[in-house]
Amino acid sequence: APTGSGKTLAAFLWSINRLVQAATGGQLADRTDVIYVSPLKALGNDIEKNLQEPLEEIRRLAAAAGSPLPEIRVTVRSGDTPARERARMLRRPPHILITTPESLYILLTAQGSRAALATAGTVIVDEIHAVAGDKRGAHLALSLERLDALCGRRLQRIGLSATQKPIEEIARLLVGARAGPDGAPACAVVDVGHRRALELRIEVPDQELGPITTHGLWEEVYDRIARHIRRHRTTLVFVNTRRQAERVAHALSARLGEGRVAAHHGSLSRPVRLAAEQRLKSGEVPVVVATASLELGIDIGHVDLVCHIGAPRSLATLVQRVGRSGHWQGAVPRGVFFPLTRDDLIQCAAAVRGVRAGDLDRTILPDKPLDVLAQQMVAAVAAAEMDEEELWDLVRRARPYHSLGRDEFEAVLGILCEGVAGRRGRRGAYIHRDRVHGRLRDYDVVEEATGALVGRLNEDFAIESQRGDIFLLGNTSWRIRRVVSGRVLVENAHGLPPSAPFWLGEAPARTRELSHAVSELREAVAERLPPSTGGDLDAASRWLSEESGLDEAGARQAAVYIAATRAALGTVPTERMVVAERFFDESGGMQLVLHAPFGGRINRAWGLALRKRFCLTFDFELQAAATDDGLVLSLGEQHSFPLESVFAMVRRPTLEDDLIQAMLAVPMFPTRWRWNVTRALAVPRQQGGRRVPIALQRMRADDLMAAVFPEQVACGDNHAGPIIPPDHPLVNETIRNCLHEAMDAEGLRAVLEAIERGEIRTAAVETPAPSPMSHEILNANPYAFLDDAPLEERRARAVSLRRTAPELAGDLGRLDPAAVEEVRAQSWPDLRTPHELHDLLLSVGLLPVGEAGAWKAMADALVGDGRAAMAGWTVDGQARAAYVAAERLPWLRAVLPGARVTPAVTAPAGVAHEVTEDEAAQRIVRGWMECLGPVTADSLSVRLGLPRRTVDHALVMLEASGGLLRGRFTPDAPPDAVEWCDRRLLSRIHRLTLGRLRREIEPVPPATFMRFLLRWQHLHPGTQLHGQPGLLEVIAQLQGLELPATAWEAHVLPGRLRAYDPADLEHLCLAGRIAWGRLRPPRDDPEGSDPEHRRARATLPRQAPLAF
Repeated sequence: APTGSGKTLAAFLWSINRLVQAATGGQLADRTDVIYVSPLKALGNDIEKNLQEPLEEIRRLAAAAGSPLPEIRVTVRSGDTPARERARMLRRPPHILITTPESLYILLTAQGSRAALATAGTVIVDEIHAVAGDKRGAHLALSLERLDALCGRRLQRIGLSATQKPIEEIARLLVGARAGPDGAPACAVVDVGHRRALELRIEVPDQELGPITTHGLWEEVYDRIARHIRRHRTTLVFVNTRRQAERVAHALSARLGEGRVAAHHGSLSRPVRLAAEQRLKSGEVPVVVATASLELGIDIGHVDLVCHIGAPRSLATLVQRVGRSGHWQGAVPRGVFFPLTRDDLIQCAAAVRGVRAGDLDRTILPDKPLDVLAQQMVAAVAAAEMDEEELWDLVRRARPYHSLGRDEFEAVLGILCEGVAGRRGRRGAYIHRDRVHGRLRDYDVVEEATGALVGRLNEDFAIESQRGDIFLLGNTSWRIRRVVSGRVLVENAHGLPPSAPFWLGEAPARTRELSHAVSELREAVAERLPPSTGGDLDAASRWLSEESGLDEAGARQAAVYIAATRAALGTVPTERMVVAERFFDESGGMQLVLHAPFGGRINRAWGLALRKRFCLTFDFELQAAATDDGLVLSLGEQHSFPLESVFAMVRRPTLEDDLIQAMLAVPMFPTRWRWNVTRALAVPRQQGGRRVPIALQRMRADDLMAAVFPEQVACGDNHAGPIIPPDHPLVNETIRNCLHEAMDAEGLRAVLEAIERGEIRTAAVETPAPSPMSHEILNANPYAFLDDAPLEERRARAVSLRRTAPELAGDLGRLDPAAVEEVRAQSWPDLRTPHELHDLLLSVGLLPVGEAGAWKAMADALVGDGRAAMAGWTVDGQARAAYVAAERLPWLRAVLPGARVTPAVTAPAGVAHEVTEDEAAQRIVRGWMECLGPVTADSLSVRLGLPRRTVDHALVMLEASGGLLRGRFTPDAPPDAVEWCDRRLLSRIHRLTLGRLRREIEPVPPATFMRFLLRWQHLHPGTQLHGQPGLLEVIAQLQGLELPATAWEAHVLPGRLRAYDPADLEHLCLAGRIAWGRLRPPRDDPEGSDPEHRRARATLPRQAPLAF
């Protein structure tokens, strides 16, 4: 059911009724009856408060009616719960237990809490979609089966969510392997739909959006959000990262005042988060800046508005976050989105359009994660003795493990019995885990004076910090006193300027459904663009405004962005049209951008596979990055290949092998290995009652990898071929996680298959400068990198970017013919002496007589001196002749064995070594290509008099070595012609083309600008207008300008009109063609009066006398 529709109340109602009836009859025992599982701690805290109030009201009503009731206790048990509250819960179990999936796992394992859970009758899983798609869902499914086993009966299970698709699959996760005769899950599915009336709007700053967010644009976004906050009682601001939450909260505090903004994210301590939630509910602060920590199901009182900075990564995220507002009868949730870049703008528009159409992300359940299985198997047998068959049956009842093979089960059981690397497991390993994610913990931030936990910092940030550094956490400035093992001791810096901390991690990729929505939006806008560059964009802009909640300025920017991309590439990249774009960078290398809006997981897989194929083909590692909209590969001079071939480099039969070899060479695999071995309890996080230092946990995980998978950590020089992973459960699980969580290997396989079948079209475009849609891909964030090169060494940053207006972008798709001719002229030799001609002959191998021209006399002189000879041969029935240097006669004989040489000369001693036909042909062709610029193979063959087969082979071999590039470089070349050009000459052509484009928008001197203004304003003698039509044109040009009344008829109009007649102005006024008036009251304040008073007087009042 939709957000805010009362799902949670409906789930609790029958259980509360049962408890009240038991209390009325005096049968309310001290035992747990209802277990409520929430994926978010903040949601659990919120539910506790929302239950306490009606339960207390029931007790008051009962007491007033003369039937006092005992207390129905509600308790939260999570990782934040203090030890004394945990102990109190064990002594007197609550009737309603609110917990998280991780804490439920602990409670099912610890002997003291198992007895309290054994009496439960109902388990409610709220926001079940939030755990269904990852390992937390598999972990929870096993915990629910363990709960049934503990209780000795099947508990009533209730699952709730506003955004679950398909609901039947989520139901299977909830109920397990039990199914009806028709295969449907054995439960009642209540689906009243997820759609709810939402008021969604996208607000675009006045500044033009670009590929990165400028400081000025950030300031404008902050100002706009501050205005919204002032106009509403309570506002929630959502951001996508914790660092951004701290930055935005600090910036809004500067505008709204200290103490009026709170931050909320997962790295803050429980007291800080609870304080932020309570202050927002009470109205003490009008705004909270949050990440996903406040996204799900939380009722924070009267939230009037949700502001979202940046684009949401999924449709469900949009629905859930905007759904935090409008939680009262008759209210409509309202959300305003603030895109930060051009791609953000398109993604926001697509998300709003998709939600309006009722689209939702599809949830894919995890498939038998073995690390979670190991953790739960240890916990199950640690809590109660079980035989192998009983454990097997329990595991198989959980939906994610219904396809688990007995061999896989036995393999996991084997490592638990014998140790991951053959060492015995430790007794009590089950107590070393309290969460499922497996990521190594951050450093605790502790206030030194009080010992209070403030929050947590990323390990790298903590280690790099020094004593005295000031950073933000919880929108408070903290000064570092010292950094000790696992802790950062701080003191309040009392508002001193701080830096924002960072937390390292993988950004969630855009979902398939949202990627499809982005592609559809691009297609729809492209269909509404005018056929020619520079045409009217009104139709596209109007459609965007109607469909996607964009204001006029935002719709215009989106239309211009897509139109400029089409002008540069000739098409718009979509899921049905993938475009490969290649261009030179400032270092002389090339950048290959693959425009593929399939989402980050598919593009990450494609990028790694391409990187591996390039490595195998050219024996050179590439820098690469992948975003939601494409990927970029930084090519060196040795990377020369037909651009169209990039779509065939990755093949479906070898895809998985390529990806496995690629992932083993990047941090993706070792990082997930550490997560998995920690999650599987192979690396304990606590020892002897104390936490194991983070660095030591890393070392132990690396040692386990060396024991289990020695080839992965072996010296690369000793690898004779591909690395073969061992058949080990945790290695297999890590590989599966890389292929299907970090990447989407099956999604990429489907894309490659569609390309092969022609369902997805492809285009290859050589451009002198990057197209507009490549800008953001080139400026990808560090989390998008597919290699370990740091930001400052990225070759993709050595690219100059330019504006994206369609009328300018049209030139990006072609080279300047004048630049081509200029480079040809510069490359052609300018010879003055026979010695220089001899040097040329040494370079080009042979000089056809027809090319000698003015050099013929010098060539004859070289022949007379014995330094050159005349060669003759026949090709395709035509006699050919050329000058050949004596030193290059071995080249001639290798390429043209039947050639006749006159006079007979011999090569000088020391250079008469033999060469093969291929070597000679390549040297001759290379020498000529360095002089000619773009040519076709046919014209080169005719020009040199060499067989076409010989020229073709030489060109391909030179391309493979990186010396030549093929493409279509001149506008007069036939559409199907393939031209070849020397890499360095082509780079010069690109630079000259870019230079021309830059000069077109180069600022002019002030004197030139002034001359333009005089003509534009019709003040130049040759540009003055006349008559009433001229007067109307002048007024239209100056309308809105406020000047003294006398100035208009004394100076402004007579200067622009020949023989100006004041009667013309009166006639136009009387005819209703123009109107005049005063737009602001006269300034009659005395000098030195109060500035606020003057500002108020200068503002147009409602009663201002306007003479229109």
